[in-house]
Amino acid sequence: MRVAMHQPHYLPWLGLIDKIDRCDLFVVLDHVQYERRGWQNRNYVASKSGPVLLSVPVIQGNRNDRIMDKLINNDQKWQEKHRRTLAEHCYRGAPFFDRFGQDFLRLYDTEWERLIDLSMASTRFLLTGFGITTPIVLASDLGDFPGQKSELLAQICAKVGADVMLSGDGARDYVDQGLFQKYGIEVEWQNFQHPEYPQPARGKGEFLPRVAALDLLLNVGPDGLGLLRAARAPTAGA
Repeated sequence: MRVAMHQPHYLPWLGLIDKIDRCDLFVVLDHVQYERRGWQNRNYVASKSGPVLLSVPVIQGNRNDRIMDKLINNDQKWQEKHRRTLAEHCYRGAPFFDRFGQDFLRLYDTEWERLIDLSMASTRFLLTGFGITTPIVLASDLGDFPGQKSELLAQICAKVGADVMLSGDGARDYVDQGLFQKYGIEVEWQNFQHPEYPQPARGKGEFLPRVAALDLLLNVGPDGLGLLRAARAPTAGA
């Protein structure tokens, strides 16, 4: 069984959606430390003039805050800004905005308290839109794990009965493959290849990669999953 893991992201990018689609079970690492100035609460969307950054304001706690405990700062009226950016400045004329856009905008009708809940809602919306049915579990629901870094990931794999962990290429420098072998788990590398696709709202602008996966869904629709799969390079073993 192939398992992939990652921290939850608001408006996840295509690399994360691709990882979820490739595995038999996806584990959300909601119990790990929140990364300040990272990508867990923000991402870019594509406009005619270029990338636009959408950030969810969070309440600053201490550096040991876990993602699952991170609270949104709703004193800042971020919902309306995100709604207007998507609906008026980026995707009003996108081919699949009528089919998916209005439903996505309803996420902003809720005053979310926890970042994890908003992140999971945006991620599940995209997975449903693309037709991806990979089961998802929260690491916090699996129990306590004493390990750190590679050992933590290996322990989670063992807990869910995995024999393969699919990892993003950015983890090559810190994943201890020898430790995974002790747990009887093979490591495969995602080797993500970004597809190119039409972005009508960009006009004559060059293709803008690495924005939120919502961009692919609103521009191409469910068939975007086929483009994502067709662009793949083979996974690399340990």
